[in-house]
Amino acid sequence: MRVIKRDEKLEDFNHLKIHDAILKAASEVLSRNEAVKLVKIILPRALAAIKKHEKQAIPIECIQDIVEETFMKAGYPQVAKAYILYRNYRKSIRVAKEKLGIKDGLKLSLNAISVLSRRYLLRDDNRRVIETPVVMFKRVSDYVAKAERNFSSKNESYFARKFYEKMSALEFLPNSPTLMNAGTKLGQLSACFVLPVNDSMEGVFDSLKAMAIIHQTGGGTGFSFSRIRPKGDLVMSTKGQASGPVSFMQIFDKATDVVMQGGRRRGANMGILKVNHPDIVEFVEAKLKEGVLENFNTSVGITDDFIKILRSNGYIELINPRTRLSVKKIKAKTLFSLISLCAYKYADPGLIFLDRINKTHPLRALGEIEATNPCGEIPLLPYESCNLASVNLAKFVKNKKVNWRGLEETVKLGVRFLDNVIEINKYPLKQIEEITKANRKIGLGVMGFADMLIKLRIPYNSKEAVKFARVLMRFIRKCSIRGSYELGKERGVFKNYKYSIYAKKNLRLRNATVNSIAPTGTISIIGGCSSGIEPLFALSFSRNVLEGNRLFEVNPLLEEVIREEGLYSRSLMDALKGEPILKHIKGIPSIIKKTFVTAFDINAIDHLNIQAAFQEYTDNAVSKTINLSENATLEDVEKIYLAAYDLKLKGITIYRYGTKTGQVLTKQALYDKEIADTAGSCFKNICIA
Repeated sequence: MRVIKRDEKLEDFNHLKIHDAILKAASEVLSRNEAVKLVKIILPRALAAIKKHEKQAIPIECIQDIVEETFMKAGYPQVAKAYILYRNYRKSIRVAKEKLGIKDGLKLSLNAISVLSRRYLLRDDNRRVIETPVVMFKRVSDYVAKAERNFSSKNESYFARKFYEKMSALEFLPNSPTLMNAGTKLGQLSACFVLPVNDSMEGVFDSLKAMAIIHQTGGGTGFSFSRIRPKGDLVMSTKGQASGPVSFMQIFDKATDVVMQGGRRRGANMGILKVNHPDIVEFVEAKLKEGVLENFNTSVGITDDFIKILRSNGYIELINPRTRLSVKKIKAKTLFSLISLCAYKYADPGLIFLDRINKTHPLRALGEIEATNPCGEIPLLPYESCNLASVNLAKFVKNKKVNWRGLEETVKLGVRFLDNVIEINKYPLKQIEEITKANRKIGLGVMGFADMLIKLRIPYNSKEAVKFARVLMRFIRKCSIRGSYELGKERGVFKNYKYSIYAKKNLRLRNATVNSIAPTGTISIIGGCSSGIEPLFALSFSRNVLEGNRLFEVNPLLEEVIREEGLYSRSLMDALKGEPILKHIKGIPSIIKKTFVTAFDINAIDHLNIQAAFQEYTDNAVSKTINLSENATLEDVEKIYLAAYDLKLKGITIYRYGTKTGQVLTKQALYDKEIADTAGSCFKNICIA
């Protein structure tokens, strides 16, 4: 028998789907054991009734009607009611998606559909959405697979299919510009760029123009302003006074304000100033003023010498980059305390450890890295770009075991995908194309790490989690290197290979770098998983995204785990409504409470240890936020910054809860009046925002 789906397509009849629907409805009312027994009664009766259907194809709605009727005839009206409620809930989800103008053949979350509709799916000249998520993934996979033509005419259709399978299963997703622009006239697929800012009017405004072009195509930009002469310094051409790096940053910031990324989002920037620049104090304090540098993340470029001087309680020389002469001294401890205070008050600046980045750079013979992309996970040479993608780790755990073979296959395919992106990308500037193709840097990372730990029943803030993180990333690193090596044999090494550390080892790789851990903000919403390597923010929270729109979320793993452990009951689920943490909920074993630990239950050192475990096996850098509660102290921030250096991180960002009025994630009770007025319809512990 065949089933007629709601879109009128046919699929093979699968009795396991009916089994799962019956079990889910029964579990709403009965204990786990009782629900399993009821399935044995209801399933054969429902299947027998379905088989009596006269035609070879039966509508899915008809099947559901039969199941509902079978519950009633068997004397289980309460279970039938639960089944009806769930049908109505699913219908409301479909209606909401239809209102967004989206046909969803992948059963994505409503939050995912909302994000896709607003940002990723193509539109016509009247701004109407003209593709579905399925078509989007097909568009991306087909376009990226075209790169295979440059090496073999036989592989294109095979890899187009493999790329589509991985993306549509949400096992792997590329960075946003690839999803937005692949197969379009724009064709710019890279997420990350670093642009030089030279100490001249021409140099500054050349970079400003390049930034605008990159932002328009969907990329983010990073800059070091350390080469700009300090405020008050001599301008030789006019004999006037220089305005300094912060004033030029404000020009970049204003330009970012008015340039939309492909009409879908505003641009993002990273501004870095070296710790020994004469204007470092002005830079550090800049974002304390309301409305200043709102489109910038800022980081201080920290050197090994500064840390040594700090720990010896000495003075640091501030050097004019034009003359390379010392202009004044400042006590290192005073400057460090100021940096920490501003981060405590406003979350900026972070720290970038420049010497560590350059010592571990595989192409350090080509020059010094001074800047990173907006979130800090990709240190790049001037004009370099990098393409990112993330493996959804949540998809590789079943029955509390990791599917290592499936993970290896996906990682290797991800490396190939990203190398194809370099090949087929339409670059915004010639200089960017030349150095990107010469170095072929990619950044394959992960998302859903917290979900993976939950499925494995490993508390995030445990020694076991740190140990597992190290094993996991070492495995991913090994698979990535192997994938790049195999591509090197097939396609040749990257052009600047002879300048790399790999040439000395005779490790013939296709790509100068292979791994990076990105924050995965919106692609993790599409993937339905936790962001990057972050812990759960809360069990229920609202997320501010997409120019002020808010998406309300409840972690979907909670009910899944409760059912797996045989703890499910209607009263327990009611008790969980609106709870951001499990600490005070009765009826839940301590191991589950420990497993569902949230960002603010985790101390800073545990956050740092996870980041360090991933950094150990990541050749680029790791983007992670060290979340602090409102009650954290300035001393806490100073300790975290120094611990990050000692743990050999390449950068560090802290965020004390509540320091920004427009923060991206906020804790929020599920059924308070504010949410009830704005969330739309709710079913169980899920709200449709």
